[in-house]
Amino acid sequence: MNPIWIVAQREFLTRVKKRSFLIMTLLGPLFFGLLMVAPALLASLPEGPKKLLVVDHSYLLVGEKGMEDVVYEFLKPTPEALANGKEILESNAEFDGLLYLPPSENNDPDYILKNAKLFSLEDLPISLMAGVEDQLEQKAYEQKLRLEGVDPEVVKRAETNARLTSVLMGDAGEEENSPAEFKMILGLAAGYLIYIFVFLYATQIMRGVIEEKTSRIVEVIISSVKPMQLMLGKIIGIAGVGFLQFVIWVGLTAALYVGLSATLLADAFNPETIAQMQAQPETGGMAAEALSALQSINYPLVLTSFLFYFIGGYLLYGALFAAVGSAVDAESDTQQFMLPLTLPLVLTFILATSIMENPHGPLAVALSMIPFSAPIAMMIRIPFGVPWYEVAASMSLMVLGFLGTVWIAGRIYRVGILSYGKKPTYADLWKWIRMKP
Repeated sequence: MNPIWIVAQREFLTRVKKRSFLIMTLLGPLFFGLLMVAPALLASLPEGPKKLLVVDHSYLLVGEKGMEDVVYEFLKPTPEALANGKEILESNAEFDGLLYLPPSENNDPDYILKNAKLFSLEDLPISLMAGVEDQLEQKAYEQKLRLEGVDPEVVKRAETNARLTSVLMGDAGEEENSPAEFKMILGLAAGYLIYIFVFLYATQIMRGVIEEKTSRIVEVIISSVKPMQLMLGKIIGIAGVGFLQFVIWVGLTAALYVGLSATLLADAFNPETIAQMQAQPETGGMAAEALSALQSINYPLVLTSFLFYFIGGYLLYGALFAAVGSAVDAESDTQQFMLPLTLPLVLTFILATSIMENPHGPLAVALSMIPFSAPIAMMIRIPFGVPWYEVAASMSLMVLGFLGTVWIAGRIYRVGILSYGKKPTYADLWKWIRMKP
């Protein structure tokens, strides 16, 4: 049997037989699901309403009792009201803050907003601050209208919202396009998963190489296996682990989706239900739009692309991490090499917003063609529709990038795996790459 496959089989079976693999494989989807849902659940936990004392010399908030999560209690706007309010706030834990609105000058609402203050003994939630600011802005707006002789109710009835439907024109005819928000969420989620998986499995390769090198086991192994074969075997073996885990996760997710669709979501995805929701007010229309968008996504294309860029990104970075692991004697010595390796993926993730805003722009196209950034950049673009020739070019460059990376990493690996006692520099790595076999 080819030595590469022997090493790959060993790496695969060693990791698959671990109890941690089974636990992570079965509980992984649940863990990631909770990771995404937990912040929203925690944010939605009911809290008691905040209570604010209000000293309103401007009478801008006359008749207002507060908002959904804020209750106002007014003090009579006397000259000493502000001082009294501060004393009450300091001595009474019942109140969370003191809102002060100064007298207006020349009936100018802008003066009130610029000089309004909110006193508190500790930092208040940002949402509370934003809510109070929005309410004050709305009240000042209405007061300005009254000063101009305009009834605010008339203006409110005249307000309307525009909502464009995106329609794609192609050879197959016109097709209603799903909202960009859903494409952004899907693309960003796929890019994030690749970002996490690539580092997770590539780091496993690096740690495995360092462990074998420091324990001197590698000296025995390379007596019968060439360094390049050992490196490729490790990469392929751990790739098999990642692929198996990915397939199981997809299967569990698909089973969960089918089960929910057949039971809990059967009525929700019914065309008649969607039509009824669209005929309802704005909330119903938005919910129907969300369901239609979920149905319109080309999941096979997204899944196939994700699988390719997941494997391609892993193989490319796995080879580089293996080279780094072979060059050092301890994991702490890898820090000097990690920044150049991780920078392309990190930078692409930082630029994700720019890619989503203009998925067909020069920046997005360029990043999706560079093998080191393509796994994230292209997955963000895929839901928006990418021409087939750009996908083909990106995948071709990805394969060529992997082959070139393996060649460079193999030259570093064959020398570094037997080098001990000296922290390597970039000059040493360049020397090893140029060294003749």
